[in-house]
Amino acid sequence: MKLNLLKVITVLISVLCLSTGAWAENLEIKGSTTVLPIAQKAAEAFMKVYPDINVSVSGGGSGNGIKAIIDGTTDIADTSRFIKGKEVALAVEKGVYPVPFGIAYDCIVPVLHPSNPINNLTINQLKAIYEGKIKNWKQVGGPDLQIVVISRDTSSGTYEVWESLIMNKARVYPGALLQASNGAVAQAVSKNKYAIGYVGLSYLNKELKAIKVDGVEATMENALSKAYPVSRVLYMFTKGWPSGVTLQFINFMMHPAKGQKIVAEAGYIPLY
Repeated sequence: MKLNLLKVITVLISVLCLSTGAWAENLEIKGSTTVLPIAQKAAEAFMKVYPDINVSVSGGGSGNGIKAIIDGTTDIADTSRFIKGKEVALAVEKGVYPVPFGIAYDCIVPVLHPSNPINNLTINQLKAIYEGKIKNWKQVGGPDLQIVVISRDTSSGTYEVWESLIMNKARVYPGALLQASNGAVAQAVSKNKYAIGYVGLSYLNKELKAIKVDGVEATMENALSKAYPVSRVLYMFTKGWPSGVTLQFINFMMHPAKGQKIVAEAGYIPLY
């Protein structure tokens, strides 16, 4: 009798375990590599609070994140720029109404190899470098070295903000080396004493030299006051007004002591 009871209890426990796995919910997050460090840290913390929810996070760029929200292949799209008019039109055409949530502030920071003595460049100088009109560091007060221009690919939200605020819609010259992520830009610049690139705040490290733009340093105060000329809002977009686990995650992200604390830990500027 006791043996049979033990078998019944074992079967019940197995069924409960299987049921718990079956009931586990999934949340997919895709998009910007700038927002990626925030999303990864937030996902880890969120799953500790809600162990029955599986959160999957991947990069790919802001454009790909928006595309995924329109196609329905993600629950949340991370972007480092606002949605474009043509993306809105495509979404509405497919019956999708993306909703933006600003989750952090950021600065796009020009970076050089630490051996480069340059400490400041103007917007006009940066534009001329990226257009290929200034080709040697001595033209801006630096050493007699050819400039290696490193930029982001066109699916990047960081590239699009840079294009708007620095390039004023002018095209980056064809000789620039294009990278698919902030991390790739940081690595390329850190290994090349001739190079210039640009990255989000959280990708700054001791192997890079962050420089001022128009004499203004990229800091929290200068970003919030808009004194720093290349600052921006980072977003998470949802497919329509969020509900269920998507709403849970967005609420977690906006909470001052939860998601916003993680924003600061990831090296970005919280909303509060």
